[in-house]
Amino acid sequence: MNKLKEVLHRLRPEFNKGGKYEKLRSTFDAIDTFLFVPGHTTHGGTHIKDGIDLKRTMFTVVIAMIPALLFGIWNVGYQHFRALGIESTLLENMIEGSIVVLPIVAVSYIVGLAVEFIFAQIRGHQVNEGFLVTGMLIPLCLPPSIPLWMVGVATAFTVVVCKEVFGGTGMNLLNPALTARVFLFFAYPAYMAGEYLSNGDFLWVAANRNDAVDGFSGATSLSLYGEGKVATASMWEMFVGLEQGSIGETSVLAILIGALILILTGIGSWRIIASVFIGGFAMGLMMNSLNSGLHLNNIYMAANPLSHLLMGGFAFGAVYMATDPVSAAQTNIGKIYYGLLIGAFTVILRVWNPAYPEGMMLAILLFNVLAPLIDYFVIDSNKKRRLARVK
Repeated sequence: MNKLKEVLHRLRPEFNKGGKYEKLRSTFDAIDTFLFVPGHTTHGGTHIKDGIDLKRTMFTVVIAMIPALLFGIWNVGYQHFRALGIESTLLENMIEGSIVVLPIVAVSYIVGLAVEFIFAQIRGHQVNEGFLVTGMLIPLCLPPSIPLWMVGVATAFTVVVCKEVFGGTGMNLLNPALTARVFLFFAYPAYMAGEYLSNGDFLWVAANRNDAVDGFSGATSLSLYGEGKVATASMWEMFVGLEQGSIGETSVLAILIGALILILTGIGSWRIIASVFIGGFAMGLMMNSLNSGLHLNNIYMAANPLSHLLMGGFAFGAVYMATDPVSAAQTNIGKIYYGLLIGAFTVILRVWNPAYPEGMMLAILLFNVLAPLIDYFVIDSNKKRRLARVK
């Protein structure tokens, strides 16, 4: 590695201003800082000094997503063989899952980084590091049977419209990965809402329906809930992730391992993660009370509050999406309110709009927009309380 570092050091003058390849300076800087810690420091009135840069922060988040990715790869293979009625080994599941999942991840990174590099070259600034996380989040929140060209279109859309239009990493108003999923949900609903695809594939299973065993269903627990039916998966199966769903969203266990990594490293906010779960569970209990107290006999309101935390993308959104440091609330108290509202609103959407059971996506995007307002009221309340003490 030292030799590679020496080579890059010798080449740097060629890419600096006045050098032979100065137009490619952004590309060179991206490669150099990707491999090694930058040799420059922050200037201009910084208040906090730290040895970790943005790229290392993003790498930590990617590492925290590896448990969900690995389980997702295994589960895609497992569901494939299960649909065909074939017993499979761990290795066979991983191989089959890798064949399906890794191309989706590759397309996401290739398209996203290509757009990032193009904008960096045009604007003459450094390549934004934020896509290191976004490039992994996008595949993990998509179904395994999603066409690769759709992944590319959604990725390009979110980088251009959600990030670059607003100024790049750190300036986006909405979570980029969720924006990509919302784009696909509304642009290609048949591929995202549980219907059969034109080529005969199940939405959630990378297997042809003509080859599936009798009695096999392509529905997820959340989609069954949206239809007013009882989930076929048990609580334990939903917690472990032994069911169909988006690639990285099925295993709450794997997601909680990632949450532990984020919290212990100080990258993710435990206030947001905990409050999202508390808000969802509390609203589930409230709906149960309303249902029994008013004798409504509403199957959606009577759903087990714990099931809301295990179904769909609730846990994934709470850990990886809601904690986005750019689009989330910034104050400590604001983070708690922000998380509670996301969790509660997700359950409200599921109960009052069963045709759209996956409420986590829109709940996070809604409170991404309202996060600055939440911080404003928190700060304003603190100012008034301190002024009252002075008087």
